[in-house]
Amino acid sequence: MHVAAVAQEDVDREYKRHRRSVYAGIFIGYAAYYLVRNNLALAIPDILKEHPQYTKADLGWALTGTSISYGISKFLMGSVSDRSNPKYFLPLGLLLSCVLMAASGAFKAIYASLALVIVIQIANGWVQGMGWPPCGKTMVHWFSTRERGRVVSFWNVGHNVGGGLVATFAVLGVSLFHDWGAKFYVNAAIAAVVAVVAFFLMRDTPQAYGLPPVEAYKNDYPSHYGTGEERTFTYREIFVEHVLTNKYLWAIAIANAFIYFVRYGVVNWIPTYLQTAKGFSFNQSSTGWALYEFAAIPGTIACGWMSDTVFKGRRAPATILFMSLTLVAVVAYWMNLHGPLWIDYVALFSIGFLIYGPIMIVGLHALDLVPKQAAGTAAGFTGFFGYVFGSAIAGSGVGWIADHFGWTGVFATMIACCVLTIAFSAMTLGHKAESATR
Repeated sequence: MHVAAVAQEDVDREYKRHRRSVYAGIFIGYAAYYLVRNNLALAIPDILKEHPQYTKADLGWALTGTSISYGISKFLMGSVSDRSNPKYFLPLGLLLSCVLMAASGAFKAIYASLALVIVIQIANGWVQGMGWPPCGKTMVHWFSTRERGRVVSFWNVGHNVGGGLVATFAVLGVSLFHDWGAKFYVNAAIAAVVAVVAFFLMRDTPQAYGLPPVEAYKNDYPSHYGTGEERTFTYREIFVEHVLTNKYLWAIAIANAFIYFVRYGVVNWIPTYLQTAKGFSFNQSSTGWALYEFAAIPGTIACGWMSDTVFKGRRAPATILFMSLTLVAVVAYWMNLHGPLWIDYVALFSIGFLIYGPIMIVGLHALDLVPKQAAGTAAGFTGFFGYVFGSAIAGSGVGWIADHFGWTGVFATMIACCVLTIAFSAMTLGHKAESATR
């Protein structure tokens, strides 16, 4: 349907109005996805208590199922998202995830069957894959290259807000309902409300509202911008010409796998590690979880600012710096195996502050490396590696390593992953985000 062009004198006002709305929509929408993503990790100690026939590795397979499904979905749904309206795409996936998590908390009989637990987590991972791609598509259509470092870094902290509130709402739910199932259904109820709000806030592309492309509005054109940039790319163009043949994209995708192993190797096992290995309470481990997630907010913004300002649009140096410091923080967390809780809190805060910057940078770097019509797929490609080869292994893998080699083996593996992240990120040192006026 043809939409009448907005009068030139009204373009700036309308652009700003719509940008505020879409940014709020993708921020709260993606934060809410995290309210219904990792709930099982909080409930593992309760499930192990009620079902002693399970090992940590058994339940780790459910976490692995979520990650593999999410990684595949994020990649495939990225290409669907590139050809869809994000206003519908993001809220639909969120509502489906809410249904699955509400059922996981309300019907405890589910946990009598490990296979059923895994199937539900796989299904949740798939619909969770509908979250990032429409956000990436929205940002590249409404915000130009020069401003994207700040935009992505501030938006990216939304998932730390959601990730941190998972434990907060879980504590509230358990205290209100005296039921560990509340760790699932209280979060699901809140996320469902947010999905409806996000639907009314989000928008399709600027052109759908009679506005010019953001490149023209900001006079900020990426080096690969051409006359056909505003048309919808075919699937072949997206996959073959812009994603699968991009060597830099491959390098950051592999680096992302190692980053995600560290990220989820820490966060998914905070409750189990602190409660079973160190004897702390659920409330104490939840505090550690929240510190880890909320620390990412200033850390992510600092990393984005450094990549734009200190490193002048070069993303790899920021990743290398932050992952080097992450390695130090992981060692500190490891060395406190028999120490006081406050040192664990400081270590978790430090890891959270440092690890999410590189995660954001990989997503931002992916957006820089391709035309905006392939942005969702490029981000999905790096996410596929992060979740299928990183987070998935951190699910069953960390449980298996903990069962066979203890937590010392877990920490040694995470240190190796930090080193490998640095090595693969160094392969992209030759790339810099570029833009120009016309």
